[in-house]
Amino acid sequence: MSQKILVTGGLGYVGGRVSRFLSGKKDVEIIITTRKKRAVFPKWIKKRNILEVDMSLNSDLYKACEGIDCIVHFAGMNEIECARNPEKALEVNAGNTYRLLQAAVQQKVKKIIYFSTAHVYGAPLCGKITEKTIPRPVHPYAITHRVSEDFVLSAHDEGKIIGIVLRLSNGFGAPESSDINRWSLLVNDLCHQIACNGEIILKSSGLQKRDFITLLNVCRALDHFLTIDKDLIKEGLFNLGGNCSMQIIEMANLIALRAEKQLGFRPLILKPMAKEKTFENLEYNIDKITQTGFDLIDNFKQEIDDTLLFCKKHFS
Repeated sequence: MSQKILVTGGLGYVGGRVSRFLSGKKDVEIIITTRKKRAVFPKWIKKRNILEVDMSLNSDLYKACEGIDCIVHFAGMNEIECARNPEKALEVNAGNTYRLLQAAVQQKVKKIIYFSTAHVYGAPLCGKITEKTIPRPVHPYAITHRVSEDFVLSAHDEGKIIGIVLRLSNGFGAPESSDINRWSLLVNDLCHQIACNGEIILKSSGLQKRDFITLLNVCRALDHFLTIDKDLIKEGLFNLGGNCSMQIIEMANLIALRAEKQLGFRPLILKPMAKEKTFENLEYNIDKITQTGFDLIDNFKQEIDDTLLFCKKHFS
């Protein structure tokens, strides 16, 4: 059965990859919201599938939700914008999520899938983290996502809508467009540095550990939740990671190795000469999501290669 899916923020970094993935499925019709007029759209999306929406307006949201089966919610301020203006971040990230939920319930949308962040658990992430780990967000970005989660899960518990929250770890991969400015993200930053400067400069010792997941696996996880049996959703909260905890320096070395294969040279890796300290191990546990039947594919190197080649094409 065909599904009509509304993707908020569907031209952003993760949202863009997800939207393109969904656009290739025959049983899905996607509507992508955007907050500003655009003269040029990606070739893979038809202009009629783009909807200008001011998410601060209930009337716009009510119209956007009409006839929709499922909402995939990405739209919001990123971590840099949230740090600059926490008060606005609360209004945009949490307020817009609340308004979207109200419109979805009124229009009888069946399901909403909300992409949150692993950083709701705190910073830095360390130890074994499961969905039962008590959240302690410290950054405005994480705090506003936590508030949004509560709105979604509350509506789910009350039976108003099927609400799913995915706490995403460090997603990485090539964006759909060069005008998507998400080069502050670790893997993207390192690939961008190689293309621009031919070297990698780390801001720390690189001994901290992070969990990484490819954007293709993020897309596959979303696809899984579009058709998942309702009984498997339970309370609706899932960690979404790559089951791959690595030190930053390990990731930098892997990217340098892939650059040697793809670009023909191995960049130097420079880091501060500060006294090194040890960091606690990190296990971002995804047992709960795998128990629903989802499995990861191994495309780590391919996603790094694609990001390197994208940076070479657009920034070298």
